[in-house]
Amino acid sequence: MKHLNLKAIALALAVCSAGLPAAAQDGIPVESMSRMRGLASAEEFDAQSKQQYLQLMSEAQKKGALLPDNDPQVVRLRAIARRIVPFATRWNPDAASWKWQVNLLDAPTVNAFCMPGGRIAFYSGILTKLNLTDDEVAMVMGHEIAHALREHARAQAGKNTATSVFSRLVGAGAAAYFGVDPRLGEVGSDLFTKGMSLKYSRDDEREADLVGMDLAARAGYDPRAGEVLWQKMGKQSSGAPPVFMSTHPAGKERIQRMNESLPLVMPVYARAKGVQQASLPPYRTTPAPN
Repeated sequence: MKHLNLKAIALALAVCSAGLPAAAQDGIPVESMSRMRGLASAEEFDAQSKQQYLQLMSEAQKKGALLPDNDPQVVRLRAIARRIVPFATRWNPDAASWKWQVNLLDAPTVNAFCMPGGRIAFYSGILTKLNLTDDEVAMVMGHEIAHALREHARAQAGKNTATSVFSRLVGAGAAAYFGVDPRLGEVGSDLFTKGMSLKYSRDDEREADLVGMDLAARAGYDPRAGEVLWQKMGKQSSGAPPVFMSTHPAGKERIQRMNESLPLVMPVYARAKGVQQASLPPYRTTPAPN
């Protein structure tokens, strides 16, 4: 395991936090984070995240599944992260003090995640099975970083606590009023809680898509890669559960939302590349060599 070059990132974060010119304030608008975060301890979440991440990396290392620092794909992932991380404080000022890590697990799973505190992990399967370009990797990484920056896990814990208490009160009241077995009220409250959790989770996924686009664009990665990425995801996940029982929006829905937001992030991407937007070539999914 290895932290990113913290000195270089800290310097970049300081520059980005020092105040941007008006022209640099475009992109996806920054909205307030969920107040439900306040129902869960930030310190406790960070401690749990650190422990879980260290345990996962330790177990992977014992099994020979933690790829070394000099692995080309590890080098590639960390290089992409170094470009994205300096823009994290736009979405959460606390990210300036995070101990960012990026690791790669040798497993066929098509997945990646970023735990609270900037602890990132990719599974090799998402790189190899989807044959991702750097732009597409940046979209995945931006999406996962967005979950951590917007503190979705902490907010979800707060929401679960609130909806559980509320739904059990409703269930108990209904059981008393209608004279039914209280256990039926408990079943109803559990279903209510799960339904609320799914709704909130889908909302989190939608936000992560847009925040991830913004992060990738500012880092100089083409946000148009999002459409290709989710088309690849759709082909890979055929046979997945229907959208109304999933925590992820349907592929067509998320592609539509991302395409609708492209006018906000394409000028940001063009500026990062130092070119006029009109001169940008069409996006092509040509994967980087393994």
